[in-house]
Amino acid sequence: MNLFRISTWTLRRRVAALCLAAGIVLGALGGVAALTAANSNEHVDTLVDRTGPMRTASESLTTAFVDQETGIRGYAISGRDANLKPYTDGLAAQTDLIAQIDRLLGPDGDPGARAALAEVQQRADAWRSAVALPVIDAVRTDGPDAAQAIIDAASTSRFDALRAAVGELQQQILALRQRSVEAVRQSSSTLVGVMIAAAVIIILAGGALLLLLDRLVSRPVVELAEQVRGVADGDFDRHISSRGSPDLRRLAADIDGMRRQIAAELGEVRAARSQVEWVNGQLKVQTEELTRSNRDLEQFAYVASHDLQEPLRKVASFCQLLQRRYAGQLDERADQYIAFAVDGAQRMQRLINDLLAFSRIGRLTAGFTDVDLNRVLTEVSSQLETRAGPDAEITWSDLPTVEGEEPLLTTLFVNLIGNSLKFRRPDVPPMIEIRGELVGDEWQINVRDNGIGIEPEFADKVFVIFQRLHARDAYEGTGIGLAIVKKIVEYHGGRIWLDLDVAEGTSINFTLPLLAGISSPEPLKEVTA
Repeated sequence: MNLFRISTWTLRRRVAALCLAAGIVLGALGGVAALTAANSNEHVDTLVDRTGPMRTASESLTTAFVDQETGIRGYAISGRDANLKPYTDGLAAQTDLIAQIDRLLGPDGDPGARAALAEVQQRADAWRSAVALPVIDAVRTDGPDAAQAIIDAASTSRFDALRAAVGELQQQILALRQRSVEAVRQSSSTLVGVMIAAAVIIILAGGALLLLLDRLVSRPVVELAEQVRGVADGDFDRHISSRGSPDLRRLAADIDGMRRQIAAELGEVRAARSQVEWVNGQLKVQTEELTRSNRDLEQFAYVASHDLQEPLRKVASFCQLLQRRYAGQLDERADQYIAFAVDGAQRMQRLINDLLAFSRIGRLTAGFTDVDLNRVLTEVSSQLETRAGPDAEITWSDLPTVEGEEPLLTTLFVNLIGNSLKFRRPDVPPMIEIRGELVGDEWQINVRDNGIGIEPEFADKVFVIFQRLHARDAYEGTGIGLAIVKKIVEYHGGRIWLDLDVAEGTSINFTLPLLAGISSPEPLKEVTA
């Protein structure tokens, strides 16, 4: 029984019922319109494709008969075959035109028009048998005088009957056309009526739908929204209900259940918020402590490195003075000890200078600018020309313009290329190649050489500060170069790693971000230094 209790229907069910009823009525009207349109198209085809050509053909048929009579008369007077041409042409036109009209009428054509066409054919045959053919035979056997006598003796009644039959045919065709016109008009009127009825139904259905939505959706939703806003303003004890459709009533019940759940958990949320605020306060304090600790650590490294310079210079200077002044005057072991002291002081100076340079990265900044890496490589090649020697080959290509600090990027390439020159293979001219390509939203730069290479197990250690993979007497340096390179790359927002997929030598990749305003450049020609 609930099927007939509309008040229990959901909004979707009511809208579906309304749309179904309107659709059925519109479908019926559409069927009527389709049948009417098909009938109208049939009558239009009759007007355009049949009655029009038939009228033209009937008029041409009159001309064909007149041409035949004219040709027969001219032939009877002159007896020349050239004067018979209008007759033969008219006869051929008559045959074609009658066949055309018969084809246009079709097997189920208008009976009156078909009867008139048969009458025309009969009258034409009678005139040709009684006049045309005897005149032609007379001219060919007895000459023009005999033919003229036949013309004079023959009555014009047969040709007048033929012309009357053609006129009747034209009247029948005109009547057929008029009936088609009336049918088209009637179909148009029916279609207009169907369209008006469809428009009325659509308007009534739209009005009913608007009324239904207003009573079951719009007003109840506004009331429900007011209640929800009241709860949102802090009135969590306010009961939420709705007088709309069953859907909205269920929605209101769900919202009221949510309100009760929120009210029940509000106390717990407030307690948790207090706890979170306390934890955030502790994190803020710890963050400030960590920031201050890092700042103090950097300041300590700088101050320690800077303040150690003066006493260390004195130690190194006096050790070198002892070495120069008393060399050979003491025993051999004393000279060895002094040399150890001089070497240790010099290594300590290099370590302190490298530590000082490491601590300055990112702390003393002049701001980022557009830096052309091709120009940087030209400067680096000039600086390392003495160390490289005449047999070294440094090439680069496709290097972009990036945003960064040019002195730091210069230091980066000096350390990378300097390592390649330092760790060359004996008796093999060093070859160093630098390339760049755009990968995603960052530039990837590759520095590759043909040196002694780095074992895969040391891939993570080479970027650690003061980490050495060889004995001090084998290769000079403090082991801080790649650590400085890593810090410079990370300061510019990039990454650095060792490429292990190379057959020989060392291949190091690092990235620099493609920052806003910097477009991808055209490939550059390879440069050799």
